[in-house]
Amino acid sequence: MFMSHLSLAWPEVVLMAAACLLLVWGAFHGKVTALFNGVAVLALIAAAVLAMVGPHGSAFAGGLISDPISAFAKVFIYGFSAVAILLSDRWLARQGEAKFELTVLIVLAALGMGVMASAGDLISLYMGIELHSLALYVLAAYRRDDAKGSEAGLKYFVLGALSSGLLLYGASLIYGFAGSTQFPVIAAAVQDGGAQGGVLFGLVFLICGIAFKVSAAPFHMWTPDVYEGAP
Repeated sequence: MFMSHLSLAWPEVVLMAAACLLLVWGAFHGKVTALFNGVAVLALIAAAVLAMVGPHGSAFAGGLISDPISAFAKVFIYGFSAVAILLSDRWLARQGEAKFELTVLIVLAALGMGVMASAGDLISLYMGIELHSLALYVLAAYRRDDAKGSEAGLKYFVLGALSSGLLLYGASLIYGFAGSTQFPVIAAAVQDGGAQGGVLFGLVFLICGIAFKVSAAPFHMWTPDVYEGAP
């Protein structure tokens, strides 16, 4: 049973293992090499291939869903993450900012987005969003000696924590009124009309939290400063 569930999560398992390997590798060697970035790119490509050829279905009590839409999203996410690693290599070397943490952060951010693409309930959605956001918090403050970079990281972290609180509060309201965190059950509760008002009230907070994360208006006031200070 566990292996059948795990077969749907192989892309995430590959990226998680690659991130751990790269962290240990970077901690001992400390230098970014072509081989180091190559391993990260190969891991992202392997995860994209596994997402395309892997089986479809749901796993972990409906928390993880594998279907053609999520597979397409993962291929898109992992492909552009690999391109970001390749394009950032030379620029960071010219700026004297080449550190192994950047590659690891991109892999972790891609992992979080992949979990979001396959999320089947509010818990896995929140885990994916936070994994992605935590990597971006550090990435925004990547240039530690730069005042704008530190300001960007701090501002992103504080407002990100606020949006996470809104998201969690909305999720708790939805769970309380719908009786489940799974998206199909929540949709059925709204259609039945019994818990419609309470679920919609929770959705307001949930959407506000997500809007902060994606800098959708009118929750985009943090975006210019963070983008200016980020590498």
